[in-house]
Amino acid sequence: MNKLLGVVVLLQDDPILDVLNDLINYDEILACMVARQNMISVMPDQERFDTQVMQIWDIIKRAMDDVFTVIRGYSQAGLDEIEFRLQEYEVLFYVFPDTENALVVIAPALSNKGLIEVEMENARREIKKIMDEQEKVNLSTV
Repeated sequence: MNKLLGVVVLLQDDPILDVLNDLINYDEILACMVARQNMISVMPDQERFDTQVMQIWDIIKRAMDDVFTVIRGYSQAGLDEIEFRLQEYEVLFYVFPDTENALVVIAPALSNKGLIEVEMENARREIKKIMDEQEKVNLSTV
């Protein structure tokens, strides 16, 4: 179980986890996860998170929960991306279409956002594809 939040779904061979582990390998990405309000669904081992992020995690988590209130209210209207800057960090949310879930990345405020955005969009597409495949499997077993 994760030390940051007690409600985490983490499967050892989760293909979404593989995507996140690839994403966190980029130097400018300090932390990443798939989350929704009050819940982190999938995230790499927190030991892979930059120690800077861990020091201010509580404030970042509270701010993230507030952003998810906005995502919940506007995701059905087509909200695609949202970001905020907190202290020296950028927190970027790439919303999965028609859901209240988002790919979340924490990066230094002065990082190369263009590169990060490209990597996030690629990861979001890959994760969405995995989610769609998992949904098809779940529907076919019902």
